[in-house]
Amino acid sequence: MTAADTQIHKALRRVRRPQPLRNRELLLLLFALAVSAGAVVLVQFGALGELHPGVLIGMGVVGALTLVLHVVMRIRAPQADPFILPIATLLTGLGIAMIYRIDIQNDTDGLYATAYQNQIAYAGVSIVLAILLVWLLGNYRVLFRYTYIFGLTGIVLLMLPFVPFLHGGGNADVWINVFGFNFQPGELAKICLAIFFAGYLVRTRESLALTGRKILGFTFPRAREFGPLIVVWLISMAIIVFQRDLGTGLLIFGMFVATLYVATGKTGWMLIGVILAVGGAIGASFVLSYVRGRFENWLHAFDQSVIQADGGSFQLVNGIFGLAHGGLFGTGLGQGRPYLTPVSQSDYIFPSLGEEIGLVGLFAVLCLYLVFTARGLRIGVLGQDDFGKLLATALSFTLALQVFIMVGGVTRVIPLTGLTTPFLASGGSSLLANWLIVALILRISDAVRQQPRAVIG
Repeated sequence: MTAADTQIHKALRRVRRPQPLRNRELLLLLFALAVSAGAVVLVQFGALGELHPGVLIGMGVVGALTLVLHVVMRIRAPQADPFILPIATLLTGLGIAMIYRIDIQNDTDGLYATAYQNQIAYAGVSIVLAILLVWLLGNYRVLFRYTYIFGLTGIVLLMLPFVPFLHGGGNADVWINVFGFNFQPGELAKICLAIFFAGYLVRTRESLALTGRKILGFTFPRAREFGPLIVVWLISMAIIVFQRDLGTGLLIFGMFVATLYVATGKTGWMLIGVILAVGGAIGASFVLSYVRGRFENWLHAFDQSVIQADGGSFQLVNGIFGLAHGGLFGTGLGQGRPYLTPVSQSDYIFPSLGEEIGLVGLFAVLCLYLVFTARGLRIGVLGQDDFGKLLATALSFTLALQVFIMVGGVTRVIPLTGLTTPFLASGGSSLLANWLIVALILRISDAVRQQPRAVIG
């Protein structure tokens, strides 16, 4: 090896030298765990007036698993983003604390909180699967090879609730029952479809980006390029019509349009996507009674006849009153009445949390989501690999869109849908999917940071 080659290798090693990202992550993670445990303690003092240390064992297990994931990342993904894991941990911990607080109302001694225990178990399983994914997925680009398999898998997962012996019940056909456990396959389907969209658009982005016609300053695609967009739009409408699931349909379509815009850079695609989404939702409101009911509850939420109607706005109004009761700084953890709102642990976890931590606390929670999304999008922007760039963007935008749809629904900004607030809401399906998203983003960010960025000459 020549002296010049030696200098080049030394320079490359300096470029790839690990930064103290994991130490920063550890400090933030310990802070997140302390806040989460403190929230459970405050809930006990506020609602029960005393402390039951045994209840904290579950939080300790979750904390230990997140620390294991941190150690695994030191070994397998040393350059991964240091903010993603602490934010996911803190949001999960706050959700567990609020679920426990609502559970106490049904169990006054606070020792046998079933939903709290279930959420602890869901969180544990989700973090274990995230650990396995970070450890086993050495190179995320291997997913690119199976683009169409992931697409087919996503569609199959969306169709599972229609299998008679798997149907899990509920108002919407989105649940399956496996060995006595209800699961929502659509949560995993959105990850599979994100991988499919990213892989598909990497293969077709040139034909989509380089052709089109300018109208009023915007470049619109040719009619023949509408095919993929129309297919995804039809799939989304099928979800809304047959599964009675407005939220998932809008989420999948929005994810595809956002990924398509990043892949092509054409504003015309965004305009067409917005028109199709709004047109589809308005059209569904005229044809489908349950969608029309959502619009009615949104437009006339405080009408007495709408509040008292079957499937009316009673739940929405209760959530808004809870937010108003919390005011700027909240009633304090354990001292509000979030349990008065139906399904306050899942669909309405955000107003429940807002009643006890106030508007200031909710802004802090929204900032956590904002930072999580910004870090994910930054990973996509910095990436030199098109597939990783689109996948990181799709996953980050999906989480952000889900937060907007859910928070906008419970605060009456937009009509309410059946989605859950990521990491916070009760339920294993959503928590599992979101922690898998965390693992994928961490893997992509590590690969992006490992790429040499120095020009040596």
